[in-house]
Amino acid sequence: MKPQILLIYTGGTIGMIKDPITATLQAFDFAALLEKIPELNLLDCDIHTVSFKTPIDSSNMNPTHWVSIAAIIEQNYQIHDGFVVLHGSDTMSYTASALSFMLENLSKPVILTGSQLPIGDLRTDAKENLITSIQIAALQNNNTPVIKEVGLYFEYKLYRGNRTTKINAEHFQAFSSLNFPALVTSGVHLKVNHELLHKNYTQAPLIVHKKMDVNIALIKLFPGITPLVMQSILEIPSLKAVVIETYGSGNATTENWFLKAIKKVLYKGVYIINVTQCVGGSVHMNQYQTGKLLEKSGVISGKDMTTESAITKIMFMLGLQTPKNMFKTVFETSLRGEIS
Repeated sequence: MKPQILLIYTGGTIGMIKDPITATLQAFDFAALLEKIPELNLLDCDIHTVSFKTPIDSSNMNPTHWVSIAAIIEQNYQIHDGFVVLHGSDTMSYTASALSFMLENLSKPVILTGSQLPIGDLRTDAKENLITSIQIAALQNNNTPVIKEVGLYFEYKLYRGNRTTKINAEHFQAFSSLNFPALVTSGVHLKVNHELLHKNYTQAPLIVHKKMDVNIALIKLFPGITPLVMQSILEIPSLKAVVIETYGSGNATTENWFLKAIKKVLYKGVYIINVTQCVGGSVHMNQYQTGKLLEKSGVISGKDMTTESAITKIMFMLGLQTPKNMFKTVFETSLRGEIS
């Protein structure tokens, strides 16, 4: 039998088509997908489609929608060999990261893709992204999927989903994964870097985690940040964790008020995770005195995780109610290939 691929349309630019008369963008009818894009008939797989009842602009994407996507995958997991999720590009890295944690024991491909231009535009990147994403999802070796993880495909590259960040709002090459190479490169042929693929050796069934705790905050440090700004965030009553984007390799100001604020919130049982503001590179808190003080206080290292991955991993771990005495160890351990 041909590989069975499920196309899940959640919303975003890729699902829009321009009306030739009014020039307005309208949602694309994915039920007629093969009629609109006959090239898909050349692929050696059977394509099925399902769409959100109301397409979601990626700016409105949230954990409730992540659960909906995960539930669709769960319901169709046994009868499909791969999944392609069409998604708006602005928050695609967050969704890809979240799904990687939510789908435990995943042994089939879940490929997220989108486009910078609508599918009906003359110069659209949507067709190539869509066609190649489906082709990658259908890759098999001895009737076993080649890709067994959540990936993000854009502009000739398949990346590990939880390693990506959107870096450009205008170029077709919208995403980057500076801390981990591409899993697949699309050229005349599909070049698969097999040694980089996430290895799933377990025979355990898919477990879908549907509880994501959103009681977290994100603080990006900048020269001149005031105690009042920090205090207004760190003293939120329901706060359970804070991701702080620090400078360089995990450095922050050593001003007394800042360190006191960090220690105070840690004493209250709130987790603080240190990730770098840099698009590439890793946190090494023991490299400089400005980072050592954070490490000594009990701040958790995000290592070379992206901000998107760190945020969604915290939501996932809080949802699991990870014990406090294990939280740091589990967070600093790679669960889905999110850490080098």
